[in-house]
Amino acid sequence: METFDIAVIGAGAAGMMCASVAGQLGRRVALIDHAPRLAEKIRISGGGRCNFTNLYAGPGNYLSANPHFCRSALARYTPRDFMALLKRYRVTWHEKHKGQLFCDQSSDAVIDVLKNECDAGQVAWRRPVGVEEVSRLQDGSFVLATQQSGRMKARALVVATGGLSIPKIGATDFAYRLAKQFGHKLIDTRPALVPLTFAAADWAPFSTLSGVSLEVHLATGAKKAAGAFVEDLLLTHRGLSGPAVLQISSYWQPGEPIHINLLAERDAAAALIDAKAGSKRQIGNLLSEWVPTRLAHVWLETHGVSADARIADLPDRTLRAIGDALSRWTLVPNGTEGYRKAEVTRGGIDTRELSSSTMMSARVPGLYFIGEAVDVTGWLGGYNFQWAWASGVAAGQAAAEFVHGAQAQPI
Repeated sequence: METFDIAVIGAGAAGMMCASVAGQLGRRVALIDHAPRLAEKIRISGGGRCNFTNLYAGPGNYLSANPHFCRSALARYTPRDFMALLKRYRVTWHEKHKGQLFCDQSSDAVIDVLKNECDAGQVAWRRPVGVEEVSRLQDGSFVLATQQSGRMKARALVVATGGLSIPKIGATDFAYRLAKQFGHKLIDTRPALVPLTFAAADWAPFSTLSGVSLEVHLATGAKKAAGAFVEDLLLTHRGLSGPAVLQISSYWQPGEPIHINLLAERDAAAALIDAKAGSKRQIGNLLSEWVPTRLAHVWLETHGVSADARIADLPDRTLRAIGDALSRWTLVPNGTEGYRKAEVTRGGIDTRELSSSTMMSARVPGLYFIGEAVDVTGWLGGYNFQWAWASGVAAGQAAAEFVHGAQAQPI
């Protein structure tokens, strides 16, 4: 049976970061992953460019039943720290939008950095290796029964296997099952950063607008659970996508409406009535200056108004109804595109039973949960990667110290 100081299950963003930190602190670390390709979620992120962090990442950009949990780790490992790591490897980047940082190279550049960091810590790679069972010995050590490498023993165990999103690249519920095995509670999971769908009959008037995009103000929820964003909206055959919808999907609850202001910078109703005075313009032409032409024409059709109608000929009440609807388009989604299209999983392992500074279980000394597996969900735009780096570093440092203490004072 192979023996290690620390076993890390999951060689994604959080797992590789954790293993590299612990390894470089002098601990013997095994990094175990069942997938044949390394860090596929990093590889496909950001359209293949990896949106690896956000300059403005802070606790307010994360959702959790325990909202202050992420504060400690994020404060101790910041976006600047990860940028410094990339700089050491001569990986360059650019800011795309609202603090979102993307590699100038491909996502493989980030994977290579993490892999090299693990190699610098002499991390033992065990992949593709599936873990079938985890047990705990009386001395507190963990024993992992694997499919390909037999049994492994480790004094500390870090679980970094992620959530349920994008099952086609290997997502599983392993972390949740293991957490429950050791007595941890779970916060209900659901797809997040995911497109929203609508009943076919309700969406029929807009299904022909697939591909139309525009910047909007979008909101949902009430009071503390409310979310509101100004981002691009994308219409699809089945519903709505684009950054605005992906952001709001993390806040949306089934049965709740979403509210879209298609003209966030304008009082549409007042502008239409003002335009009526002395105007010979067709309403379709005017609306096409405010929103994409295809959307303007379908919008008028759904309100029983011809795009060729002159503004001057339309009653104020009709113009006001059209304008008010543009400013507050209210829809009730019937669901989401599910985990197959979700970028992350909301919910997960309840962080109220984990240390916010070390990620260690309050129930089982030497057991750590990090990354997407825990109930910390970031906004779209690099925030979830920053949580992976920060939680990975916190656990890597803590597990290395835990093992050192255990060696000095054997159980």
